[in-house]
Amino acid sequence: MEANVGSADRVVRVVVGLALLGLLFVLNGNARWLGLIGVVPLATAAFRVCPLYRLVGLSTCPLAAKK
Repeated sequence: MEANVGSADRVVRVVVGLALLGLLFVLNGNARWLGLIGVVPLATAAFRVCPLYRLVGLSTCPLAAKK
């Protein structure tokens, strides 16, 4: 798959993903499992591919724009 997530976007996704995962340790009860949503931005940052960006035809990756 072609990369569509740029460097600045990756940094934001890692920060947001880690913050969401931190909810696992902060919240109590069943609400704490909402922190697992943080896996999604971390995965998209790691693989540099965002399926939602692909659906709407968006790309923040400068390498993909050169093609």
